[in-house]
Amino acid sequence: MAVVIDGVPVFERTGSVNINMDDIESIKVIKGGASYLFGEDALAGAVIITTKRGAKMAGGSISTEAGSFGYKRGMARAGFANDKLSGHVQVSRRDAKGYYFQGDYKADYLNGKLQGYLSDSSDLTFGWEVAKRFKDSHGTVTGVTQAAIDPTSVNGSDYARHYNVDLGKFYLTYANDITETSNLMLNLYQFGDHTRFWTAPVRFDAAGAAVTDVNAYSNNNDYKQVQRGLKGEWRASGEHLGWLAAIDLRDNSYKNRVNVLQSYRASPRAPVVAAGTLSADNKTNESMFAGYGELKFRLADGFSATMNGRFDHIKLDYNDYLPTATALNLSKSFNVGSWRGGLNYDVSDSLSLYSNASTGFRAPTISQLFAGTINLNGSVAANPNLKPEQAINYEIGLRGKIDLVSGLEWDIAAFQIDRKDFILNVAGQYSAPATGVTDQYRNIGGIRNRGVELAVKSDQEQFFSMDVAYTLLDAKFTNYSNFNLQMGPRGRQTVVPYNNTGKAVPRVSKHKLFVAGRVKPISGFTLSGEMNAQTSYFADEINQEKIGGHAVFDLIGNYDFSVGANKAVKFNLFGRVDNLFDRTYFNTAHGTNDSNGDLTYNAQDLSIVVNPGRRWTAGITATF
Repeated sequence: MAVVIDGVPVFERTGSVNINMDDIESIKVIKGGASYLFGEDALAGAVIITTKRGAKMAGGSISTEAGSFGYKRGMARAGFANDKLSGHVQVSRRDAKGYYFQGDYKADYLNGKLQGYLSDSSDLTFGWEVAKRFKDSHGTVTGVTQAAIDPTSVNGSDYARHYNVDLGKFYLTYANDITETSNLMLNLYQFGDHTRFWTAPVRFDAAGAAVTDVNAYSNNNDYKQVQRGLKGEWRASGEHLGWLAAIDLRDNSYKNRVNVLQSYRASPRAPVVAAGTLSADNKTNESMFAGYGELKFRLADGFSATMNGRFDHIKLDYNDYLPTATALNLSKSFNVGSWRGGLNYDVSDSLSLYSNASTGFRAPTISQLFAGTINLNGSVAANPNLKPEQAINYEIGLRGKIDLVSGLEWDIAAFQIDRKDFILNVAGQYSAPATGVTDQYRNIGGIRNRGVELAVKSDQEQFFSMDVAYTLLDAKFTNYSNFNLQMGPRGRQTVVPYNNTGKAVPRVSKHKLFVAGRVKPISGFTLSGEMNAQTSYFADEINQEKIGGHAVFDLIGNYDFSVGANKAVKFNLFGRVDNLFDRTYFNTAHGTNDSNGDLTYNAQDLSIVVNPGRRWTAGITATF
């Protein structure tokens, strides 16, 4: 799923986008394939995040929070607004010791915006954010027994940890309402991500002796990523027709450098790998040229049709700077189209029927395309003929509103997402191939997600209000015929083949339910309760190890009041307790192979992160 911030798709090396929560104005989710708007990686939808700006940010605000496991947060903001300019600057810090052993984290942010009003219909906005983040252990343990006796992972070992992340995000946006029915938007941006982290715990030192030091890691990874681009959109509408014409130009670069932190052996008799050895030094440039558009027709009163289309030209250029590099320069290009078609019929002012079909895609990576060319000593052969993964989404639903019941809004939809040409290793994802089989990435996988979503919400200004969200999801592999489960100790492994076609996609619960209820007994005070529940799921592709479901309850209180002349200072007090009843469950459980090497694969081989249990947060914010 793509993450789009202020109109720009972004991603980070850590696998999640580290946006400053204090800077979020709104969040919107586009379900199904959304590559017709945002290109690559939006094959399963998009999360649209809009950050705060404008005259409403004038004045000042300070806040502080505290919570379980040493959690602290502080924020200060100052802003101004007049007829020509508005802007604000905000600084914040979050840090905590964390529940997990070596689970410290810290995040410092400095961000702001400056918006100039060029005319009555146009403005220019400059936004920036710089951040320094540190995150250590994720709290991984191996097996259900260790999860029970060592939930904080004192004796655990994350494959990757000690993340130091520097982020820099800058953009310039020009917006012009050319007429009452047309507008132009241009967005120039650069997002930078510099991440350093450790990988691969050392098992044997240079003398071949077993290593028990939890801070002994093999590799120091230095990754630099820069996303640059220009987006332009022109929107206009008439009595029966509306349209969008747009361009999306990107010039991204990804630098990767890995060196050995300390001398080690892979096994007691293996050769010594010396400290300082440079094992990777490469750069990938990704250029993308895309055009996309939308047409919206009014076919009749209350009946409309929408069509979207996009064409992407993507070029990847790889450069290897190692002295022993076998492939100094490699390149590959892709031309990919994506589309959407939708119908909407307003049965009445309070009831609408809608349906749509859309596509998404994801291009192969350099390592998938050229693994055997980049590393001749590796076991995975190159496959430059890989195609982009594809997805097609179908959805039909009803949405409506019942004004007599506190403005109750509801939406129910049935959907199906078919992913084909899924890029998989012929051995499966985590093992070696069977004897005589060439190890290689190929377009051989397929997944079908089919289900129903229901959402109900009522007016939060009423004495009582509620939100309900339910998802029924049946996720199955439609093509996954080659999976080898690796068994036995290192150096003497064997593989057991499985055909996973028809099996459930791991770590996906069939039923999920969220319920929130709110009461406002007095002016300014809101008391809320939430429940998140999900049914069981399989931790592995072979559907052997099942993790039970759980229901977790949260309690939240908010009190807003104003003081001073003309009530110029507004206060917000809040407190919340997550996992109110201290339910024990796993945040994640992942099974891939016989990790303890005892020739038996079972629940003792799972990679698990245990939930911290009950935790509290409380804080105060003053706005003036």
